[in-house]
Amino acid sequence: MARSDDIDEAFPPEQSRPDAERVVSRKPADEEEKVDHALRPRALNEFVGQDRLKQILGMSIAAARGRGEVLDHQLFSGPPGLGKTSLAHIIARELGVNVHVTSGPAIERAADLAALVNNLEKGDILFIDEIHRLQKVVEERLYSAMEDFELHIVVGEGMGARTMKLAVKPFTLVGATTRSGLLSSPLRDRFGHHSHLDFYKPAELVEIVRRSARLLKIELDEGGASEIASRSRGTPRIANRLLRRVRDFAQVNEAPVVKREIALGALELLEVDSAGFDKMDRAILRAIIEKFDGGPVGVESLAAAVGEETDTIEEVYEPYLLQEGFLARTSRGRVATQRAYTHLGVTRRGSLF
Repeated sequence: MARSDDIDEAFPPEQSRPDAERVVSRKPADEEEKVDHALRPRALNEFVGQDRLKQILGMSIAAARGRGEVLDHQLFSGPPGLGKTSLAHIIARELGVNVHVTSGPAIERAADLAALVNNLEKGDILFIDEIHRLQKVVEERLYSAMEDFELHIVVGEGMGARTMKLAVKPFTLVGATTRSGLLSSPLRDRFGHHSHLDFYKPAELVEIVRRSARLLKIELDEGGASEIASRSRGTPRIANRLLRRVRDFAQVNEAPVVKREIALGALELLEVDSAGFDKMDRAILRAIIEKFDGGPVGVESLAAAVGEETDTIEEVYEPYLLQEGFLARTSRGRVATQRAYTHLGVTRRGSLF
């Protein structure tokens, strides 16, 4: 175990000890994000959907609490907006501990990681979003912290360099990723449980929209809730965002109750169609069909054609298009399916592949 003077040597005053505040998010950045936080479920019994995951988490939390142990490290994967961050906060509340929120890109150096884990109390949750984007040197330092609750710190350089062990209090790492395939096997294997979050069913989204409407004090009827839910791409974050825009539309049109026709008017203004596609979704499908003869086309060429980042297409747009059968991946690239042609009202020429 490292002595206090060893720790001071690792983080000498003239260099200043890495500030955990720099890599840990403490509060929402703007009003829109504050509303998002307010709408998040605060307990497992408030969390709608992902029933099997909730059952497993509830069992694990109860067992860890009963034994007086820290919860096993948890890895959540899946597209953005499905509740990975919410689950991290819920776990912390269920266990009665603090949650420290950061992201893979924010932890640039091993010293940043040391500052983070050194500030954790026993049982605390360290939530790392986009964990697949951790620097390799940071990831390697994380292994011993996860497995043995000690941090290996290299002090000095060259022949005089030495490694010392800094004990950290037992904690639970909750990692979130939209691209679990980019995680290295050594990191993935150190998580006690890996859960993939699926897109939500329409009935679940209706329940989420109703709950959010109550919290926002929006009068919403069944038709309005169903219309918003059906165009939310199976994603609670999108459902809540659309609900807020529908609320704005209803307010300026002096509609006391959000009915189906009000929701439709707002969604048409936002250019969100019956499948939940926005302009970029349709641009992706049209580019494949009209510019690349239906595909196959590589994601880099597709990104250039629509003016979007490759990562954004792969992480944000593709999962739902694939899930709903509008897009197919082949060994040679992306292909628009017959369902995409039908949705856009375009006649397909030639065979699908």
